[in-house]
Amino acid sequence: MTTKPRQCVAIEPDLIAAATGEAVPAARERVAAHVAGCTSCRDDFARYRAVDAVVGTLRADPAPPGDAEAARRRLIARLADLKTRLVSYRVFPSPLGPILLAASEHGVALVEYLRGGLSRSRLFTMAGIDPQEDGGELERLHGELLEYLAGRRTRLEWPLDLRFARSDFERAVLQATSAVPYGAVSSYTGIAGDLGKPSAVRAVAQALRHNPVPIVIPCHRIVGVGGDLVGYAGDRIGLKERLLAVEGVPTLHGRTSRIERRGMYHYDPNPDRQYCLPTCGTILERPIGQVKLFARRELAEAIGLEPCADCRPDLHPLS
Repeated sequence: MTTKPRQCVAIEPDLIAAATGEAVPAARERVAAHVAGCTSCRDDFARYRAVDAVVGTLRADPAPPGDAEAARRRLIARLADLKTRLVSYRVFPSPLGPILLAASEHGVALVEYLRGGLSRSRLFTMAGIDPQEDGGELERLHGELLEYLAGRRTRLEWPLDLRFARSDFERAVLQATSAVPYGAVSSYTGIAGDLGKPSAVRAVAQALRHNPVPIVIPCHRIVGVGGDLVGYAGDRIGLKERLLAVEGVPTLHGRTSRIERRGMYHYDPNPDRQYCLPTCGTILERPIGQVKLFARRELAEAIGLEPCADCRPDLHPLS
């Protein structure tokens, strides 16, 4: 979501007034001229007009004639209410199947793997939301998502609107998960420890099960303490494995899929911030979460870690 140009910010009150039928003729002309050349504001104008119930209620209670200050306050209140309610969405194809992207004025609110059609989406079951199928900005986000899935992008730096998170605890879990970098792996136990709530492992798992913005907040990088791939988007473990593969994280297949720790670099927090080969001492025996795993040396070094002076992963890299 890019910052709006100054002229778009300046015309927004007129845009709302025109959409609700209360703009003076000069304002209507300004809006018409502006939206003719601005796709983003044209989308906004269409969304504002589409919220029929909200606009109808507001029109039913007009400000007293001549009370300009009251009208101004009402217009500001309308703008805030419309912005809060309006969520644009589009359904896009992807290598992982149909994905719904939804965004408000505040940021991306949903990245949802669609199963069973739109009627089962959280977007249509949460009160206080007016979903509108449009938004040129979502096209750009879809392009960035495809770049990530193709391995041409390592981050999706999107502002987020976490209104679909169900509690402050869930938001804290999402924030801690977002700190796990590209190509790295932690565990539910590790996230619980990062939050200072080591006994809340199950609650962490449930919070990530309901992550409203998977991929962007990378819950696919969180695994069981023994490395098992569990609990992604309900029960879609195959998607989790595919996302990890995009980031170069190796997995093993047996009765369950799990991380191949011997193919990853290990970091057990230490004063020298040194990462190790999986054969260094007893590090392979330590639980994931206490130990963070990295698919490549460059990823560990990108966050400021140094090669271990004993096992020398810089001289003996994993093949």
